[in-house]
Amino acid sequence: MTEATTPQNLADVGVIGMAVMGSSLARNMAHKGYTVAVFNRTYSRTQEMIAAHGSEGTFIPSERLEDFVASLERPRRVVIMVAAGAGTDAVIKELTGLLDEGDIIVDGGNTYFEDTIAREKIVSAAGIHFVGCGISGGEVGALEGPSMMPGGTKEAYEALGPILETIAAQYDGEPCCTYIGTDGAGHFVKMVHNGIEYADMQFIGEAYTLLKGLGLSNDEMADVFAQWNTGDLDSYLIEITSEVLRQTDAATGQPLVDVIVDAAGMKGTGTWTVQSALKLAVPVNAISEAVFARAISSSPELRAHAQAALPGPDQRLEVDDREAFIDAIRQSLWASKVVAYAQGLDEIRIAAKTYGWDIDVAAVAKIWRAGCIIRAKLLDRISNEYAANNLVTLLEAPSIVEGLGNSQDAWRRVISTAVTAGVPVPGFSAALAYYDQTRAPRLNAALTQGLRDFFGAHTYARTDREGVFHTLWSGDRSEVTGDGFGH
Repeated sequence: MTEATTPQNLADVGVIGMAVMGSSLARNMAHKGYTVAVFNRTYSRTQEMIAAHGSEGTFIPSERLEDFVASLERPRRVVIMVAAGAGTDAVIKELTGLLDEGDIIVDGGNTYFEDTIAREKIVSAAGIHFVGCGISGGEVGALEGPSMMPGGTKEAYEALGPILETIAAQYDGEPCCTYIGTDGAGHFVKMVHNGIEYADMQFIGEAYTLLKGLGLSNDEMADVFAQWNTGDLDSYLIEITSEVLRQTDAATGQPLVDVIVDAAGMKGTGTWTVQSALKLAVPVNAISEAVFARAISSSPELRAHAQAALPGPDQRLEVDDREAFIDAIRQSLWASKVVAYAQGLDEIRIAAKTYGWDIDVAAVAKIWRAGCIIRAKLLDRISNEYAANNLVTLLEAPSIVEGLGNSQDAWRRVISTAVTAGVPVPGFSAALAYYDQTRAPRLNAALTQGLRDFFGAHTYARTDREGVFHTLWSGDRSEVTGDGFGH
């Protein structure tokens, strides 16, 4: 680590953007002994941060960007924590004109990875390193230790990595930060992390709805989630689910969850995960259903008209053994969660091949074990399985195969019971469908390809010999090879 005060009294690192995330990250750096230069376009915000937290470490505030840059030691390491989009572009453009060759710009926002790829090309042309760094953990994580996913040149990571690894969350003495890959790799991994997060919350929501259908009160459900958090489902999201369910609304005395409007918001990263998967032709249907479930929840007109028009069961679950069914819900939640991880990690694997990123999937799972929103006990197993085996999919990992095998009967029973009762479980259902699709010797694709050949002459392959074939459907229905047909 660089000394907190160099002989020139220069800062080790600088942070631009003194909103909640930027100021929290700057304070984290200062807490770890770094001298931190801070800047905000509106200087009063910088002054407010220094007034409130300046005693926590060594900060060098600047009113002008030129002075901010001058306060940094070489190579200058500048972390941008401003709103994604035009604001980020404006800061990058201004910074590029002030920095020197070998300096480093870090975009720590939730940026679309293709934007990061484009920015890296522009900035690197000036001899400046550009790092797209995914940061997960929210305000608390930024302050106390987030999970960090930096992408850029290895040279940039050599200069920047020690700082990031010091301020990142620690798990069993290991930093939850590692070099991900070139250009947009870090932001891609963070994007997929958020897609998995969408799925995880959707599965938890479906478990909540099922428990409610069994007649459990909010406090009883909170007890169930607290118990689940002591086993294989041990995770941050399960832990806080219990806390949310126990919370009482001060204004009404009602359970808080019952007075919150039933509409979930989105900031775009889950959507990007699905859009990118479509481009890469990677199936992520469980993650997709989580995104669409939020979209349905936020479509009040659609829901109002459907509620007025559509008949169906009342969502009350009738089961012979309530405790056994609650445990079956637990197993369904775990199995679905595994599928979401499998889909997300597969998207990362395929993207790495497509974009030329050398991503260590085992290392990615490791840095998600603490600091981030999806931190979970399961990630230890996932990381170990990828490190020990040459996996195409997480679903083939020995311990995962065993776990899914033990859970699948309960998983199927929960989904069939939910469907009969009219309880929507799109996430659980999509995850099980993926499980069954990937293990099936044959799907319905042969018929689909036959139909495509019939109406569009799209040709097909055969199981018994090599080549491309087409049936003359509008003629004598004889078969011709692709070469003979002109394809």
